[in-house]
Amino acid sequence: MLSDVNANVPALRAVLEEAGSDGAELFVFTGNLTWGAEPEQTAELVKALGDRAVCLRGNTDRALVDLATATRAPRGPREAWMLNQHSIDTVRLLAGFAFGAVVGVPGLGDVRLCHGSPRSDTELVTPRTPESRFAALAHGMDERTLVTGHAQLQFDRELTGCRSVGPGSIGMPHHIGTPGTAHWAMLGPGVELRRTRYDVSEAARRGVRAGDPSAEIIAWMLHNALTPAEATAEAERLVFSG
Repeated sequence: MLSDVNANVPALRAVLEEAGSDGAELFVFTGNLTWGAEPEQTAELVKALGDRAVCLRGNTDRALVDLATATRAPRGPREAWMLNQHSIDTVRLLAGFAFGAVVGVPGLGDVRLCHGSPRSDTELVTPRTPESRFAALAHGMDERTLVTGHAQLQFDRELTGCRSVGPGSIGMPHHIGTPGTAHWAMLGPGVELRRTRYDVSEAARRGVRAGDPSAEIIAWMLHNALTPAEATAEAERLVFSG
């Protein structure tokens, strides 16, 4: 389970190599795949997985398709730049992503996956989401395990009648510790939260080389991540973001 890659190619390559070596049979991307410095290279890595990859729509994937189809105009120079970094083929790839999916996992049964929540790709699910809100966002869900991205937090939480899992972010996780750690999860037969080291300085340099208008800000964020406690508090204050 891989989420919020944000076109961080060094991080994605490191995770795909480790997961592949550990015998991963299916790679599920839970949204926000290409919104970052190297969207085309990111798309090529995912396409190389062939039918072993399942890609779901995140809020930035949706935003890119909206920009490409002139459903809305770019909001600022980075959105205009981002649109120009995506080929027609990559836009088509993003446009084909489903909102959510259900995957059968040995040991866990059917698992529901989406970006934000089953009701919105901008809802933030965290390890501190109140049970009342979780019950509302999971209303009508038959599966006992829900995997969500968007909040960029890594957690595995048991609630009444359900298990809530956040694989964390490949491209820009909230964490404590050394920068340059990609977060993801391996499912089956249980839930294993994983962390993979990569060259964060190279990721920052790639943003500069690509001409990303936000390269300096992204580089700072890669080296100065919010702590999980800080990010959780802010997410629960906002509830929806993006």
